[in-house]
Parts: sequence; structure tokens; C-alpha cells
Amino acid sequence: MRGLAAFGDAGTTVAKPGREVKLSILMPAYNEARTVARAVEAVLAQEYPCEVELVVVDDGSSDGTGAILAAADDPRCHVHRHPTNLGKGAALQTAAAVATGTHMVPFDADLEYAPADLPRLLEPVIRGRCDVVYGARLFGANTVYQSYRLAVGNKLLTFVANILFDSYLSDLHTCLKLMPLDLFRMLDVREDGFGLDTEITARILKNGIRPFEVPVSYHSRSYEHGKKITWRHGLEGLTGLARVRLSRRRAPLVAEVVHAQLHADEVYDAFEALEADFRRQAEEVAAAAGVER
Repeated sequence: MRGLAAFGDAGTTVAKPGREVKLSILMPAYNEARTVARAVEAVLAQEYPCEVELVVVDDGSSDGTGAILAAADDPRCHVHRHPTNLGKGAALQTAAAVATGTHMVPFDADLEYAPADLPRLLEPVIRGRCDVVYGARLFGANTVYQSYRLAVGNKLLTFVANILFDSYLSDLHTCLKLMPLDLFRMLDVREDGFGLDTEITARILKNGIRPFEVPVSYHSRSYEHGKKITWRHGLEGLTGLARVRLSRRRAPLVAEVVHAQLHADEVYDAFEALEADFRRQAEEVAAAAGVER
């Protein structure tokens, strides 16, 4: 597990620069026949600074989405199918279970988000600055919101999350949550529906992790074009935030494994430094004795 992120002094996660990164892009799809082909093509057409794979889960679609995905012809694209609709959260967890990357990021099949922003999310990770990166949507900047109520609802839930967990996020419900795949698996999330978005962030914040935010573009779709979020999901989000905040069930294993990994990396680096120093001293002794090496 060498290379897993370690907590920094400020509560963010800190990546080791120069390590290998592979991004697993996880795409749940339910009745997205209108956009899924373009979404898959656009995601795979981007230029990435590392190896990528796209894991698409057809969550029991009945509109031809499955047939469209069956025609996908790219070795980086892996398609799985739920026989029945289990929910966006369940589809995301299925994708994460079969993914093979070091890091993962969800990406919706409806093209509300821009695939061109995905490489930008990787930049802080590749540079070794952090390991958990959120693509934040900003009011009035590269965004189109079809519903003022939904936009304000997200701001309200984000405000509540910041109060409950003493954080300062800009966008609680962004789809673009890039993080180590091992970290996502250790969070032990339980929600199967849209509530998974809230639960992921709540558990990350409760464990002391503060995501690094990168601004992204956003073009929301209307209910006529398949928007599925309603005010009921907002109430579920509030309930989910309170449940995680008040629950005694934490994920101490996350901190323990991460801190243990940091210690392992420090020991490994120390041995490398000692080996380099030994070689340098041996070369100096050999040179002083006139011995060719």
C-alpha cells in the first residue's frame, strides 16, 4: 500500500511527489441514452497526465443505455450492469469495487460537468500537494443553474456541513470528488441513492480531512431533460449530515492506516538516504586510496 496519502499539518492529505498515479473515473448511468455515448467519448478523449480507466455501471436502465454501452470499443472503458435499478450510490460502490486505480473520481453520464476539468483535478495530486481534490462549482462563474432553489439548497447544505464539522467547503454536493481509491473503500459508506454524495463528504470531514478545491464549470440540466434531484433529497441530506456528525461510528482505521503509511514512507526514505550516503562515502574512500571503481 506504499503511496497512500498521509495527513498534513492542516488536516488536508499530502501526496508523495513523483509516485505513479492511475485515475479510475467512475460513471453511474441510469436511463442516460441521450448523453451517455457522448459522455464516454468525451471523457476518454481528454489528455491526462497519468494512466486512466473509465468504469461505467448501467444501473438497470430501460431506455437503451445498456445497448449503447455494449458498443463501447476502448480498452480503457469497462462496463458493468445491475439487473435492476439499485440507486446511484450503489452503482458508484460497484464501480469502486472493480476499479484498479490509485485514485478515483465520480463523473455523471449526463454531461452537466465538463470532462475537460478532470485533468485539472489531477494537477495538485501529480504535484504532490494533496490527495483529496473537489471540483467546486461557483455561483456566477462558468456555471448555468436551471433552478435557483436547487442552487441555494446546495449552498444551505454546504453551510450546515461547515458548521457541523468546522470546515470551509464551497460545494458539498459536487460530483467531482477525487480521492485515493483505498480511502473511499475505508470510509465504509452505506447510502445507495443520492445520499451517498452527502455521506462521502460527511465521513471525510469527520475524519479530519479537508479537500483541496479546484473551480470547475457546470451546466445543469432541467427536469424535462432528466434531472432527478428533488427537495426531498435535500431533506435526506440534512438528515445524513446530522446522522454522521452525531454517530459514534467513526473510521479510525483511515487515520491509523494513513499515519502508518506515512511512517512506512519515512522509514523507506530514510533507508534510501542511508544507502546513498554509504555509496558516497565508499566512493570517497576508494578515491583517496586510488582504487578505481
